[in-house]
Amino acid sequence: MTDFGLRQWLEQAVEAYGADLPLRGLSRAQVDAWARAAAPPASGPSAALSAGAPSATPGAARPAPSTPPPRAPTARPAPPASAARRPAERRPAAPAAAAKAAQDAARSLAELRDQLTDCRRCKLCEKRTQVVFGEGDANAAVMFIGEAPGRQEDRQGRPFVGPAGQLLDRIIEGGMGLGREDVYIANVNKCRPPENRDPQPDEVAACLPFLRQQVALLQPRVIVALGRVAAHNLLGTTQSMSRLRGRDLEYEGIPVVATWHPAYLLRTPAAKADTWQDVKRVNRMLGKPEDPRSDQG
Repeated sequence: MTDFGLRQWLEQAVEAYGADLPLRGLSRAQVDAWARAAAPPASGPSAALSAGAPSATPGAARPAPSTPPPRAPTARPAPPASAARRPAERRPAAPAAAAKAAQDAARSLAELRDQLTDCRRCKLCEKRTQVVFGEGDANAAVMFIGEAPGRQEDRQGRPFVGPAGQLLDRIIEGGMGLGREDVYIANVNKCRPPENRDPQPDEVAACLPFLRQQVALLQPRVIVALGRVAAHNLLGTTQSMSRLRGRDLEYEGIPVVATWHPAYLLRTPAAKADTWQDVKRVNRMLGKPEDPRSDQG
């Protein structure tokens, strides 16, 4: 095969075989050897020439060599199952992931509640009516933490349902544009201290681990510490509320806003202006309007 015929045949072979034909970088000897190994079948033009068929006259158009038949595509191994999954299956959409996290948190909170149903870890169990574990949305962005249940809470088994709780409801609804069902409410201690006294150190030590577990399961975006007892025991400080209010505080990486307890606001109505400033601060942390009423209409 002449140089021209060899090159022409190779160019046509490239069209048939595509990028699988390694022409570039081959020496002349390699090209010749490759051409002989991959030459057209015996019925092609080269066989006719070798069998004595008349050769083409000088200057006449040369017959085009037969194009090699296309090869069957090489089977490739199937990609691993992880690579075949769609991104949506590999990485769940945010709403689905949030819903599952809330379900898991609700299940774990229910299990934690069961552990405390008949708790005897401190002396408060002797006079309580029932344990007040906490309630609300397991996917809540805001968690309110008070000190301990009062008389009405002890009777109903729910946190903040007495007069102070009714004021808290108005703060949540009017100041944040949320419902009670949109937040989570709990206390440092789950049983009522006699005569509504402050929980004693040994009582707090017995109950605080359960509050910490609640926070860890909920992972709220903001914690609101209601009053001195809640702020002191959650943050491990003894500073006054006047010094804690308005400061950048945090618990386990979660921002904490310390504000007056609703029971204190009932006794000292003038302090409601301070609480309104604290609520607006929480709204800013959540990316909400400071005053939700300004976003209506």
